[in-house]
Amino acid sequence: MGTWLLESFVDANQKLGLDAKVVVLSRSPDAFHKKAPHLTSLESVQFLQGDVREFEFPRETFSHVIHAAAEAEHIGRDPLGELSTLFQGTQRVLEFTKQCKAQKFLLISSGGVYGKQPLELKKIPESYQGAPDPCDLKSFYGEGKRLAELLSIQLMDQRLEVKIARGFTFLGPYFPLDAHFAIGNFIRDALNGGPIIIDGDGMSKRSYLYAADLTVWLWVVFLRGVSGRPYNVGSDHAVSIVELARLVASTVDASINIEVRKKMLEDKFPDQYIPDTERARKELGLRKKISLEEGIRRTVDFYNNLS
Repeated sequence: MGTWLLESFVDANQKLGLDAKVVVLSRSPDAFHKKAPHLTSLESVQFLQGDVREFEFPRETFSHVIHAAAEAEHIGRDPLGELSTLFQGTQRVLEFTKQCKAQKFLLISSGGVYGKQPLELKKIPESYQGAPDPCDLKSFYGEGKRLAELLSIQLMDQRLEVKIARGFTFLGPYFPLDAHFAIGNFIRDALNGGPIIIDGDGMSKRSYLYAADLTVWLWVVFLRGVSGRPYNVGSDHAVSIVELARLVASTVDASINIEVRKKMLEDKFPDQYIPDTERARKELGLRKKISLEEGIRRTVDFYNNLS
């Protein structure tokens, strides 16, 4: 997500002549350079190496601060590390936000703050008062994002505008193909010639917003959203995991096999993770412009061009 935001910043900066500059905190600027060298050689982009929990503050004054640091690609592998990054990292970034006298602060949160989506709730609105199960080890990420929101809100005053974007699921260039994200794994399997492996029963429902739409939504929430008012960021078009695998296969090679590892139990209802985006539509005029099918095609083309 950070790479997508940086891509859009550079593009807007050049096309609109904004003469803006950005400082990017990264644990490994060298690794980022290998991934996106065209973004690391610009005068408008500077890198600061450090851990979000203890980085040294730059001395400059900054008007805007975006906090997106998390361990989303490693969910479940180091739960305490996830929580530390989200809690202590947010504390550190907020301390910096005060010191640099920023006017606007964007927290990129997650739909994980809502916990498990009830069967009867087809889409999750921002007003939903559910929460992650504290007895489920998978809740570390969602609980960490809840803490991050709480910490951010307590700094909100007339000087600092705190914007909150609750992200759901996405796809696009740079999307990891070797993490716990189904669509990334499906694209990897398909590009390797198949089969596409579904570890579960394939009935779970998700929705996907393409990177270009995502960056537009995040910038609009940041610049026009109401301070202290969270906005869901994602697509409200639900698709089952099996349907998703079929779309990926049809994009790469329709003859690729799809293997579903588990059978659906008769008494089991498929889980879902779908946002209600009415608030973003009505208040900010945001719309999804790139279809899931087109987003998959663009992502596949990106990885094909890398090989």
